[in-house]
Amino acid sequence: MYTHGLNTAMTLYRNGTLRLSQAASRAGRSKEAFATALARHGIAVREAQERRHAAD
Repeated sequence: MYTHGLNTAMTLYRNGTLRLSQAASRAGRSKEAFATALARHGIAVREAQERRHAAD
């Protein structure tokens, strides 16, 4: 179940449905740990988008 949640969160993040913080929460990981998992799977972290949302 945990792996399925991580895979689902990564897919939703990659497709732009969830922001990094939302996807990390859905996966049950910190933003840093989720970003590491994304990198291991070859998914780029959209840093510019995350900075824009952090400013809101």
